[in-house]
Formats: sequence, structure tokens, C-alpha cells
Amino acid sequence: MNLPLPFATAMLADDADDVPTLTEVAHTDVLGIVGDFFRDNLGKIIWLVVVAVCAALLAKVLTKVLRKALAKAAIPNVSLFVNIMRVLVWTLAATLVLKPVFGISPTTVFTALGIGGLALSLGLKDSIANVISGFELMFGKVVKPGDVVTISGVTGVVEDISWRQTIVRARGGNVVIVPNSVLSTTAIQKLNPSNEALVKVPFTAKSGVDTHELSHELTGLVESHCKDILNAELPPLVKFSGLTPYGMSGEVFAYAKDGVALSSVADAVTRAISNCDELEQRAATGE
Repeated sequence: MNLPLPFATAMLADDADDVPTLTEVAHTDVLGIVGDFFRDNLGKIIWLVVVAVCAALLAKVLTKVLRKALAKAAIPNVSLFVNIMRVLVWTLAATLVLKPVFGISPTTVFTALGIGGLALSLGLKDSIANVISGFELMFGKVVKPGDVVTISGVTGVVEDISWRQTIVRARGGNVVIVPNSVLSTTAIQKLNPSNEALVKVPFTAKSGVDTHELSHELTGLVESHCKDILNAELPPLVKFSGLTPYGMSGEVFAYAKDGVALSSVADAVTRAISNCDELEQRAATGE
């Protein structure tokens, strides 16, 4: 049947409106694929989320318990133990989701790791040595956080012992990072905190002076001029050490406050006692 041209054109236009565009088809296909994926794997997704949430909560709880246990057992609270515990928790969580979610047998994974263990150990031998050395340092109580130590000429406070390195903060604020494997084979000098803060300023007293009065005068000068940078719990001291052609030699012992550079204390003490009339200046000038 032949239709009038205007009527046929109108019908073709209506049919064109009913045909979906290429963009609409692609959009529908993507939504269908995503919907099918979630419908087919809903149980796996739920299991994966539940295991991940439980692992995160367990790691958080065990971290608190471990810190309290270490404190009660007098074992230093360092990140080495906490990090190992977290690795174990997440390894267990991964084992629980391998088979149900990814279809991979944990036995297969562990077998593959066993085969590649030799190559892995060779590639990570330094890291493994650092971990073992870290345990040796902690359980042997060689050093612990808070100790004042001197390592290879660097003096500072041990801040933390991690799985790979030990962090030492010097008095000037510089941070020294020492690999555990190096630390276990290096001579370590543990210092009394007061000795680490000690500054000695030498002087020469004139012959015939009253040593008691001179000691009182020097300590008074140091306390009045340097009180803002000295440790209030450790007052300055004066000690005489010998005789010279110019008089008696001695030293002023001053203890720096935490965070104050020893050079700043030495400078302040020297300035404080420089104008004392009982000190012999010729010894300094060589006259």
C-alpha cells in the first residue's frame, strides 16, 4: 500500500525516536555488567569487607594490649613489636579471603613463597639482618627508647627502634638514623643523662685566693647569668684540678637544660665568669 509522502515521513520519524542511541546502549550495557557483577559476587564482597573491618579492629585492640603488656613486663615500648603484630594480623586476614573471594588456595600461595624464599631472603638479607638485630638489641636490653647513647661520635637520645633502624635525636635537634645491623656491631656508649648535659669551662685562679669564696662567687655568676638555659635540678659546680705557674687551675661544671645546645651553655658560662677579678687572665693570653 502506497502512503502519502508526508504520512510516511512522519512514521519514519516516530520509528527513529524509538531507536536508542549508541551512548544509551553503552550506558545500559555498563550498568548491566556492574549490576551482574555485584549480584554474582555479593557474598564475596560482604565477606571481604567484614574480614577487612575485623582485621583493622583487631590490630587496633592488639596494639593497645601489646603496649600495656610491654610496659608491665618492663620491655621498652617500640614500634618493632607493634609492626610485626600488625603484619601477622593482616596476613591472617589475607589467608581468610584468598579462597572464598579470589579462589586461590592459601596452600598454593605458601608453597610459592617457600619456593621463592631463598631468592627473597637473598634480596632482603639486609632487611632481615636489621629485624634480627632489632630483636637482639631489645631483648638483650642493649638500648631502649629514652637511653642517652654515643654512637660513632654522635650523642643523643634513643627515640625509637623500628623493624629496620634505630632513631637517635641529638641535643641540637638533628636526627640520626642508624640501621639495626650496624648498631649491633658498633661500640655503644650509654651515658648518664646528667653527664650528657655536662659542660666544663676551664679557668685559672690567682695565687692565694680563697677557694671557698671563689667557688661561691663563680657559681653565683653562672646561676644569675645562665639560669634560663641551665637545668634547675643540677646546680653548677666548681672543681679545682691542679697548680700552674699562674695559680690554681679548675673548671666550672654546668648542666644544660633539655633542648639547649652545649655550645650555647659553654659560651654563656664563659661570658658570665670572664670579668671575675679573682681569675688569672695571663694564663689565657700567654703572658
